[in-house]
Amino acid sequence: MKLTILGAIAASFLCAAAFGAEGKRIEMRSPVVPPPPAEKLPPELRVVGNRLQTVDGKEVWLQGLSVDSMQWAALGERTVHSIGVAIDEWKANCIRLAMIEDFWFGTSNQQNDGGAAYRQLVDSAVNAAASRGAYIVLDLHRFRAPEEKHVKFWQEVAEKYKNHPAVMFDLFNEPHSIDWNTWRNGGPVTDKVKPKEGVAAENQEQLRTFHAVGMQQLVDAVRATGAKNIVIVAGLDWGYDLWGVVNGYAIDDPTGNGVMYSTHVYPWKSNWQTKFLQVAEKHPLFLGEVGCPGRWEDFSFIPESQRKEKLGPGATWPMDMIGTIQKHRLNWTAFSFHPRCGPPVIKDWDYNPTDYWGVYVKDALVNGKVFEVERLR
Repeated sequence: MKLTILGAIAASFLCAAAFGAEGKRIEMRSPVVPPPPAEKLPPELRVVGNRLQTVDGKEVWLQGLSVDSMQWAALGERTVHSIGVAIDEWKANCIRLAMIEDFWFGTSNQQNDGGAAYRQLVDSAVNAAASRGAYIVLDLHRFRAPEEKHVKFWQEVAEKYKNHPAVMFDLFNEPHSIDWNTWRNGGPVTDKVKPKEGVAAENQEQLRTFHAVGMQQLVDAVRATGAKNIVIVAGLDWGYDLWGVVNGYAIDDPTGNGVMYSTHVYPWKSNWQTKFLQVAEKHPLFLGEVGCPGRWEDFSFIPESQRKEKLGPGATWPMDMIGTIQKHRLNWTAFSFHPRCGPPVIKDWDYNPTDYWGVYVKDALVNGKVFEVERLR
Protein backbone atom coordinates (compact mmCIF):
# COMPACT_ATOMS: atom_id res chain seq x y z
CA MET A 1 0.00 0.00 0.00
CA LYS A 2 1.48 3.30 -1.00
CA LEU A 3 2.10 5.72 1.84
CA THR A 4 0.75 9.21 1.34
CA ILE A 5 0.21 12.08 3.76
CA LEU A 6 -3.57 11.89 3.43
CA GLY A 7 -3.82 8.14 3.63
CA ALA A 8 -0.77 6.99 5.53
CA ILE A 9 -1.09 3.35 6.44
CA ALA A 10 -0.62 2.60 10.09
CA ALA A 11 1.82 -0.15 10.95
CA SER A 12 2.10 -1.26 7.33
CA PHE A 13 -1.39 -2.74 7.46
CA LEU A 14 -5.03 -2.05 6.68
CA CYS A 15 -5.69 1.19 8.50
CA ALA A 16 -8.51 3.30 7.15
CA ALA A 17 -9.47 6.85 8.01
CA ALA A 18 -13.08 7.60 8.84
CA PHE A 19 -15.20 8.84 5.94
CA GLY A 20 -18.83 9.78 5.73
CA ALA A 21 -21.44 8.63 3.24
CA GLU A 22 -20.36 11.22 0.65
CA GLY A 23 -16.68 10.34 0.98
CA LYS A 24 -15.84 13.36 3.10
CA ARG A 25 -13.48 12.92 6.00
CA ILE A 26 -15.19 12.91 9.39
CA GLU A 27 -13.24 15.25 11.65
CA MET A 28 -13.78 14.57 15.33
CA ARG A 29 -12.05 17.23 17.38
CA SER A 30 -10.81 15.99 20.70
CA PRO A 31 -11.21 17.98 23.90
CA VAL A 32 -8.23 19.91 25.19
CA VAL A 33 -6.88 18.13 28.27
CA PRO A 34 -4.88 20.33 30.66
CA PRO A 35 -1.66 19.14 32.30
CA PRO A 36 -2.28 17.13 35.47
CA PRO A 37 -0.91 18.13 38.86
CA ALA A 38 2.45 16.62 39.75
CA GLU A 39 0.96 14.15 42.20
CA LYS A 40 -1.07 12.51 39.41
CA LEU A 41 1.96 11.73 37.25
CA PRO A 42 3.48 8.25 37.08
CA PRO A 43 7.02 7.88 38.47
CA GLU A 44 9.99 8.46 36.20
CA LEU A 45 11.46 5.30 34.66
CA ARG A 46 14.98 4.21 33.84
CA VAL A 47 16.60 1.12 32.36
CA VAL A 48 18.25 -1.21 34.89
CA GLY A 49 19.60 -4.37 33.29
CA ASN A 50 16.79 -5.82 31.20
CA ARG A 51 13.99 -4.18 33.19
CA LEU A 52 12.37 -0.81 33.72
CA GLN A 53 12.50 0.59 37.23
CA THR A 54 11.39 3.71 39.04
CA VAL A 55 14.10 5.83 40.63
CA ASP A 56 13.42 4.12 43.97
CA GLY A 57 14.01 0.65 42.46
CA LYS A 58 10.45 -0.60 41.87
CA GLU A 59 10.04 -2.62 38.67
CA VAL A 60 7.39 -1.42 36.20
CA TRP A 61 5.92 -3.72 33.56
CA LEU A 62 4.31 -1.81 30.69
CA GLN A 63 1.17 -3.42 29.28
CA GLY A 64 -1.18 -1.52 27.05
CA LEU A 65 -2.58 -0.61 23.67
CA SER A 66 -1.57 1.11 20.44
CA VAL A 67 -3.85 4.05 19.75
CA ASP A 68 -3.80 4.82 16.04
CA SER A 69 -5.11 7.44 13.60
CA MET A 70 -2.74 10.36 14.16
CA GLN A 71 -0.51 8.94 11.44
CA TRP A 72 -3.22 9.49 8.82
CA ALA A 73 -5.59 12.10 10.30
CA ALA A 74 -4.28 15.50 11.40
CA LEU A 75 -7.13 15.81 13.90
CA GLY A 76 -7.01 12.17 14.96
CA GLU A 77 -10.04 9.95 15.38
CA ARG A 78 -11.37 9.66 18.94
CA THR A 79 -7.79 9.78 20.16
CA VAL A 80 -8.27 11.24 23.63
CA HIS A 81 -11.46 9.27 24.26
CA SER A 82 -9.77 6.02 23.22
CA ILE A 83 -6.88 6.69 25.59
CA GLY A 84 -9.36 7.11 28.43
CA VAL A 85 -11.14 3.86 27.55
CA ALA A 86 -7.84 2.01 27.16
CA ILE A 87 -6.68 3.00 30.64
CA ASP A 88 -9.95 3.18 32.59
CA GLU A 89 -11.78 0.18 31.10
CA TRP A 90 -9.05 -2.00 29.56
CA LYS A 91 -6.60 -1.34 32.43
CA ALA A 92 -3.68 -0.39 30.18
CA ASN A 93 -0.77 1.32 31.91
CA CYS A 94 0.90 2.30 28.64
CA ILE A 95 -0.31 3.86 25.38
CA ARG A 96 1.62 3.90 22.12
CA LEU A 97 0.61 6.96 20.09
CA ALA A 98 1.47 7.01 16.38
CA MET A 99 2.59 10.37 14.96
CA ILE A 100 4.19 11.73 11.77
CA GLU A 101 6.44 14.73 11.29
CA ASP A 102 4.39 16.30 8.48
CA PHE A 103 1.42 16.80 10.78
CA TRP A 104 3.66 17.98 13.64
CA PHE A 105 5.19 20.68 11.44
CA GLY A 106 1.86 21.44 9.76
CA THR A 107 2.99 20.81 6.18
CA SER A 108 0.21 18.46 5.01
CA ASN A 109 -2.72 19.48 2.84
CA GLN A 110 -5.04 18.62 5.74
CA GLN A 111 -3.73 21.60 7.69
CA ASN A 112 -3.70 25.37 7.48
CA ASP A 113 -2.56 26.20 11.01
CA GLY A 114 1.11 25.28 10.89
CA GLY A 115 0.44 22.16 12.94
CA ALA A 116 -0.90 23.95 16.03
CA ALA A 117 -4.00 21.76 16.40
CA TYR A 118 -1.99 18.58 15.90
CA ARG A 119 0.58 19.55 18.52
CA GLN A 120 -2.26 20.43 20.88
CA LEU A 121 -3.79 17.00 20.30
CA VAL A 122 -0.48 15.33 21.14
CA ASP A 123 -0.39 17.44 24.30
CA SER A 124 -3.92 16.37 25.22
CA ALA A 125 -3.05 12.72 24.58
CA VAL A 126 0.00 12.99 26.84
CA ASN A 127 -2.06 14.68 29.54
CA ALA A 128 -4.91 12.16 29.24
CA ALA A 129 -2.52 9.29 29.89
CA ALA A 130 -0.35 11.02 32.49
CA SER A 131 -3.32 12.26 34.53
CA ARG A 132 -4.33 8.61 34.95
CA GLY A 133 -0.86 7.60 36.12
CA ALA A 134 -0.10 5.82 32.83
CA TYR A 135 2.82 6.10 30.43
CA ILE A 136 2.70 7.18 26.79
CA VAL A 137 5.10 6.25 24.01
CA LEU A 138 5.35 8.84 21.22
CA ASP A 139 5.96 6.84 18.04
CA LEU A 140 7.36 8.41 14.85
CA HIS A 141 5.35 6.23 12.51
CA ARG A 142 7.63 6.08 9.49
CA PHE A 143 9.22 3.27 7.51
CA ARG A 144 12.58 2.06 6.13
CA ALA A 145 15.15 4.55 7.54
CA PRO A 146 15.15 7.98 9.20
CA GLU A 147 16.26 11.18 7.47
CA GLU A 148 17.46 14.62 8.56
CA LYS A 149 13.87 15.85 8.87
CA HIS A 150 13.33 13.21 11.54
CA VAL A 151 16.28 14.56 13.51
CA LYS A 152 14.55 17.95 13.48
CA PHE A 153 11.31 16.31 14.57
CA TRP A 154 12.93 14.69 17.59
CA GLN A 155 14.77 17.84 18.52
CA GLU A 156 11.43 19.63 18.81
CA VAL A 157 9.49 16.81 20.46
CA ALA A 158 12.27 16.04 22.93
CA GLU A 159 12.62 19.70 23.83
CA LYS A 160 8.89 19.92 24.52
CA TYR A 161 8.59 16.72 26.56
CA LYS A 162 12.07 16.41 28.01
CA ASN A 163 12.10 14.68 31.38
CA HIS A 164 8.32 14.36 31.47
CA PRO A 165 7.98 11.23 33.63
CA ALA A 166 5.11 9.77 31.58
CA VAL A 167 6.69 10.18 28.13
CA MET A 168 8.97 7.84 26.18
CA PHE A 169 10.23 8.30 22.63
CA ASP A 170 9.83 5.52 20.00
CA LEU A 171 12.29 6.93 17.49
CA PHE A 172 11.33 5.24 14.21
CA ASN A 173 8.49 2.83 13.63
CA GLU A 174 9.68 0.14 11.21
CA PRO A 175 13.18 0.15 9.72
CA HIS A 176 13.64 -2.30 6.86
CA SER A 177 15.67 -3.15 3.73
CA ILE A 178 18.94 -1.64 5.01
CA ASP A 179 21.99 -3.23 6.64
CA TRP A 180 22.87 -3.07 10.32
CA ASN A 181 25.59 -0.45 9.90
CA THR A 182 23.17 1.87 8.10
CA TRP A 183 20.57 1.14 10.76
CA ARG A 184 22.91 2.27 13.52
CA ASN A 185 25.17 4.85 11.88
CA GLY A 186 23.37 6.04 8.76
CA GLY A 187 24.50 6.06 5.16
CA PRO A 188 23.23 5.83 1.59
CA VAL A 189 19.98 3.95 0.95
CA THR A 190 19.11 2.80 -2.55
CA ASP A 191 15.87 1.92 -4.27
CA LYS A 192 17.08 -1.66 -4.66
CA VAL A 193 16.48 -4.54 -2.28
CA LYS A 194 18.74 -7.56 -2.37
CA PRO A 195 16.80 -10.79 -3.13
CA LYS A 196 18.54 -12.58 -0.26
CA GLU A 197 16.85 -10.29 2.24
CA GLY A 198 13.78 -12.46 1.76
CA VAL A 199 11.34 -10.46 3.90
CA ALA A 200 7.79 -9.62 2.97
CA ALA A 201 7.06 -6.08 1.84
CA GLU A 202 4.52 -5.13 4.46
CA ASN A 203 3.08 -2.22 2.51
CA GLN A 204 3.32 -0.78 -0.99
CA GLU A 205 5.62 2.04 -0.01
CA GLN A 206 7.74 3.02 -3.01
CA LEU A 207 11.45 2.43 -2.50
CA ARG A 208 13.69 5.40 -3.28
CA THR A 209 17.29 6.50 -2.96
CA PHE A 210 18.25 8.86 -0.11
CA HIS A 211 20.77 9.38 2.68
CA ALA A 212 19.68 7.96 6.02
CA VAL A 213 20.69 9.07 9.46
CA GLY A 214 21.28 6.30 11.95
CA MET A 215 19.41 5.38 15.09
CA GLN A 216 22.41 6.55 17.09
CA GLN A 217 22.03 10.04 15.62
CA LEU A 218 18.36 10.15 16.62
CA VAL A 219 19.29 9.18 20.18
CA ASP A 220 22.05 11.80 20.23
CA ALA A 221 19.61 14.46 18.99
CA VAL A 222 17.22 13.67 21.84
CA ARG A 223 20.00 13.73 24.43
CA ALA A 224 21.39 17.02 23.11
CA THR A 225 18.19 18.72 24.32
CA GLY A 226 18.83 17.54 27.88
CA ALA A 227 16.02 14.99 27.68
CA LYS A 228 16.73 11.84 29.71
CA ASN A 229 13.45 10.12 28.75
CA ILE A 230 13.76 6.45 27.83
CA VAL A 231 14.24 6.07 24.08
CA ILE A 232 12.88 3.10 22.15
CA VAL A 233 14.70 1.73 19.12
CA ALA A 234 13.10 -0.77 16.70
CA GLY A 235 15.00 -3.42 14.77
CA LEU A 236 15.14 -4.36 11.09
CA ASP A 237 12.66 -6.43 9.03
CA TRP A 238 9.87 -3.93 9.63
CA GLY A 239 10.83 -3.54 13.28
CA TYR A 240 10.97 -7.27 14.02
CA ASP A 241 14.63 -8.35 13.87
CA LEU A 242 16.88 -7.32 16.79
CA TRP A 243 19.76 -9.70 16.02
CA GLY A 244 22.22 -6.85 15.50
CA VAL A 245 21.71 -5.46 18.99
CA VAL A 246 23.62 -8.38 20.51
CA ASN A 247 26.06 -8.62 17.62
CA GLY A 248 27.91 -5.31 17.69
CA TYR A 249 25.27 -2.74 16.82
CA ALA A 250 23.81 -1.77 20.20
CA ILE A 251 23.02 1.90 20.76
CA ASP A 252 25.12 4.03 23.14
CA ASP A 253 23.30 6.13 25.72
CA PRO A 254 25.71 7.40 28.40
CA THR A 255 23.65 10.45 29.48
CA GLY A 256 20.03 9.29 29.47
CA ASN A 257 17.70 6.96 31.34
CA GLY A 258 18.44 4.19 28.86
CA VAL A 259 17.42 2.44 25.67
CA MET A 260 14.56 -0.04 25.33
CA TYR A 261 14.57 -2.07 22.11
CA SER A 262 11.37 -2.63 20.18
CA THR A 263 10.12 -5.55 18.11
CA HIS A 264 6.90 -5.88 16.10
CA VAL A 265 5.55 -9.43 16.13
CA TYR A 266 2.84 -10.88 13.89
CA PRO A 267 1.95 -14.45 12.84
CA TRP A 268 4.13 -14.35 9.71
CA LYS A 269 7.28 -13.72 11.80
CA SER A 270 9.36 -16.70 12.91
CA ASN A 271 12.46 -17.55 14.97
CA TRP A 272 11.44 -15.62 18.07
CA GLN A 273 14.45 -16.78 20.04
CA THR A 274 17.05 -15.36 17.67
CA LYS A 275 15.12 -12.32 16.54
CA PHE A 276 14.07 -10.88 19.90
CA LEU A 277 14.09 -13.21 22.92
CA GLN A 278 17.89 -13.32 23.14
CA VAL A 279 17.89 -9.52 23.27
CA ALA A 280 15.38 -9.61 26.13
CA GLU A 281 17.95 -11.43 28.25
CA LYS A 282 20.16 -8.33 28.28
CA HIS A 283 17.93 -5.36 27.48
CA PRO A 284 14.36 -4.31 28.23
CA LEU A 285 12.13 -5.24 25.32
CA PHE A 286 9.04 -3.44 24.02
CA LEU A 287 6.60 -5.19 21.72
CA GLY A 288 5.37 -1.87 20.36
CA GLU A 289 3.17 -3.72 17.90
CA VAL A 290 1.84 -7.21 18.38
CA GLY A 291 -1.33 -8.53 16.80
CA CYS A 292 -3.13 -11.36 15.08
CA PRO A 293 -5.43 -11.06 12.04
CA GLY A 294 -8.64 -12.97 11.74
CA ARG A 295 -7.88 -14.28 8.26
CA TRP A 296 -5.03 -14.22 5.76
CA GLU A 297 -7.20 -12.76 3.00
CA ASP A 298 -7.03 -9.38 4.74
CA PHE A 299 -3.22 -9.40 4.53
CA SER A 300 -2.59 -10.08 0.86
CA PHE A 301 0.93 -8.60 1.03
CA ILE A 302 2.11 -11.61 3.04
CA PRO A 303 3.34 -14.33 0.65
CA GLU A 304 1.89 -17.82 0.87
CA SER A 305 5.24 -19.17 2.11
CA GLN A 306 4.87 -17.15 5.31
CA ARG A 307 1.23 -18.01 6.02
CA LYS A 308 2.06 -20.95 8.24
CA GLU A 309 -0.25 -20.13 11.12
CA LYS A 310 -3.89 -21.04 11.39
CA LEU A 311 -5.95 -17.89 11.97
CA GLY A 312 -9.45 -17.34 13.27
CA PRO A 313 -11.32 -19.75 15.59
CA GLY A 314 -9.05 -22.32 17.17
CA ALA A 315 -5.84 -20.41 16.45
CA THR A 316 -3.18 -20.90 19.12
CA TRP A 317 -0.89 -18.04 18.06
CA PRO A 318 -2.60 -15.35 20.22
CA MET A 319 -2.36 -17.46 23.37
CA ASP A 320 1.23 -18.52 22.72
CA MET A 321 2.23 -14.94 21.97
CA ILE A 322 0.67 -13.41 25.06
CA GLY A 323 1.91 -16.33 27.13
CA THR A 324 5.46 -15.63 25.94
CA ILE A 325 5.06 -11.95 26.79
CA GLN A 326 3.90 -12.88 30.28
CA LYS A 327 6.56 -15.53 30.87
CA HIS A 328 9.37 -13.10 30.08
CA ARG A 329 7.57 -9.98 31.36
CA LEU A 330 8.03 -8.23 28.05
CA ASN A 331 6.63 -4.72 27.77
CA TRP A 332 3.89 -4.53 25.12
CA THR A 333 1.16 -2.49 23.47
CA ALA A 334 -1.33 -4.56 21.48
CA PHE A 335 -2.11 -3.43 17.95
CA SER A 336 -4.50 -1.77 17.23
CA PHE A 337 -7.01 0.05 19.41
CA HIS A 338 -8.87 1.28 16.33
CA PRO A 339 -11.57 -0.78 14.58
CA ARG A 340 -10.30 -0.04 11.07
CA CYS A 341 -6.61 -0.47 11.66
CA GLY A 342 -5.64 -4.09 11.22
CA PRO A 343 -5.20 -6.33 12.97
CA PRO A 344 -7.67 -4.57 15.24
CA VAL A 345 -8.08 -5.21 18.94
CA ILE A 346 -11.60 -3.75 18.78
CA LYS A 347 -14.34 -4.28 16.22
CA ASP A 348 -16.35 -1.08 16.73
CA TRP A 349 -16.40 2.25 18.52
CA ASP A 350 -18.19 0.64 21.44
CA TYR A 351 -14.76 -0.90 22.06
CA ASN A 352 -15.97 -4.48 21.83
CA PRO A 353 -13.00 -6.82 21.37
CA THR A 354 -12.43 -8.80 18.19
CA ASP A 355 -12.99 -12.51 18.81
CA TYR A 356 -9.70 -13.57 17.17
CA TRP A 357 -7.35 -11.14 18.98
CA GLY A 358 -8.99 -8.52 21.20
CA VAL A 359 -10.62 -11.04 23.54
CA TYR A 360 -7.20 -12.42 24.49
CA VAL A 361 -5.71 -8.96 24.94
CA LYS A 362 -8.60 -7.86 27.17
CA ASP A 363 -8.39 -11.05 29.21
CA ALA A 364 -4.71 -10.39 29.87
CA LEU A 365 -5.08 -6.69 30.66
CA VAL A 366 -8.37 -6.59 32.55
CA ASN A 367 -8.55 -10.02 34.15
CA GLY A 368 -4.87 -10.80 34.50
CA LYS A 369 -5.40 -14.13 32.79
CA VAL A 370 -2.18 -16.09 32.44
CA PHE A 371 -1.76 -17.89 29.11
CA GLU A 372 0.23 -21.07 28.75
CA VAL A 373 2.84 -21.32 26.02
CA GLU A 374 2.44 -24.45 23.92
CA ARG A 375 5.25 -23.57 21.53
CA LEU A 376 7.55 -20.78 20.40
CA ARG A 377 7.69 -19.80 16.74
